[in-house]
Amino acid sequence: MPDDRPSYRPPALFLGSLGLHAAGLATLAVAPPLWPAVAAGLFANHVVLATATLTPRSQWAGPNLVRLPPSGRPEIALTFDDGPDPAITPRVLDLLDGAAARATFFCIGRRAAAHPELVAEIVRRGHRVENHTWSHPNLFACYLTPALRREVERAQEILEQAAGRRPRLFRAPAGFRNPLLDQVLHRAGLRLVSWTRRGFDAVEKDPATIARRLLEGIAPGNILLLHDGSALRGGGNPVVLEVLPRLLEALAERELRPVVIEEARSGF
Repeated sequence: MPDDRPSYRPPALFLGSLGLHAAGLATLAVAPPLWPAVAAGLFANHVVLATATLTPRSQWAGPNLVRLPPSGRPEIALTFDDGPDPAITPRVLDLLDGAAARATFFCIGRRAAAHPELVAEIVRRGHRVENHTWSHPNLFACYLTPALRREVERAQEILEQAAGRRPRLFRAPAGFRNPLLDQVLHRAGLRLVSWTRRGFDAVEKDPATIARRLLEGIAPGNILLLHDGSALRGGGNPVVLEVLPRLLEALAERELRPVVIEEARSGF
């Protein structure tokens, strides 16, 4: 199939950083005594890069979908990270079925390889399976391009086999990524997604607190983040099974319909 994607354009932050480093080297070559000013400029640049890396909703490191594009419809997106988990994911699917809700599951590749039947079941029930790296490395945002490609492309291969559909969306571990990731995603045909609001259910134990964080100020177009697995503990956190019924009931009361993040909605 022909690739009709536009040619790749690096993030302005990445190009600016390269230009600043080149200018700094040139300055030192002709005026070595100016090294304190050059060092200060490069330090400030790296502070900006670190901020972009550690801010999940930032657009500085490349395009990033933080909410559904305006549609005029009362829709929100439920998303689940870090699965599939054999103890949690089937129960999450049952709860979603009971509310006629659809969701997007950002799956870890090696867990999908261990439980391909769960990935297939997610799709069979009308949900979407997308890419959340192969192994969910804690230092993903520090990786250089070859390591980023391995994490992204290996997960792509496994998830496509299990789901019968190639992922189109990607979420970075904890939302942390560096400007090098943008080109890797472009090459893989993926688009970055973060979230509008999250409940911190991977670490929080109180269902009421999690539900309040997700629902306070919720509006059409919001992307909500939950977990049907846990990268911290290696297994699912059952608290999501207490949060999800409350959340689904509250969404129904507000007449907000949970939908999958379709590719057509992710153009940005």
